[in-house]
Amino acid sequence: MSRLVDRLAWIPARLRSVLEPPANPHETRGASVVRPIVFGATDGLVCNLSLIMGVAGAAGEDPHSIIIAGVAGLLAGGFSMAVGEYISVRSQRELLDYQIDLQRHQLHHTPEQEYAVLREIYEAKGLSRAEADLIVRRIMKDPERAIDTFVREEIGLSAETMGSPVAAGIGSLSAFVVGAMVPLLPFLILGGGRVAFVLSIAGSGVALFAIGIGVSRLTHRHAIWTGVRQAAMGGLAAAVTYGIGLLLGTAVH
Repeated sequence: MSRLVDRLAWIPARLRSVLEPPANPHETRGASVVRPIVFGATDGLVCNLSLIMGVAGAAGEDPHSIIIAGVAGLLAGGFSMAVGEYISVRSQRELLDYQIDLQRHQLHHTPEQEYAVLREIYEAKGLSRAEADLIVRRIMKDPERAIDTFVREEIGLSAETMGSPVAAGIGSLSAFVVGAMVPLLPFLILGGGRVAFVLSIAGSGVALFAIGIGVSRLTHRHAIWTGVRQAAMGGLAAAVTYGIGLLLGTAVH
């Protein structure tokens, strides 16, 4: 028994470390990976919870209608997110490729003009004319570095900040589906009824609270407050759609 207690003693400290804001304000804790997962799952959970609650309000406890609506919302929302994310990242990639070709052409045909443009950019950042000239001369010695600098400084694009369109689409689809499954799962397992309805709301609330803690890792806000806010906003959306569905169901019948 004492060994078990010793092994479990780290749990309170670990929990406190998760709930407390990061000590270093510049710490990201893997934000590049967590961000699309967190927000994709949030979209899936809130969208499908709201849809299921709206149908439940309109159709009562008819499990057939609720399950069809939940599955349809999961599939439609997931593929919509995937296509939208793919097109967004792909379009950014195509724009970046175009700007690289354009800058390569301009550096070859009008290097003096491009030199002046980049010098003005650095002067606008607070450098003197001499300092800007020194930096630009060094950059212009390497054509590829110059192209990367022009695209980054003048256009605001960078290949380093863009992911793969396919990976972005699959990641968004996966995160949305996972989130959308939370409110739907009780109905799939229990087949409907009051228990499934309550578990759907409760499970979604817990999941939203957990996602809020994940968001706090990105925003460096208090974990408990962010979790409560996330759960409250999702609950409000579900309550509104349930009320609208209830009114529509009453009006139709």
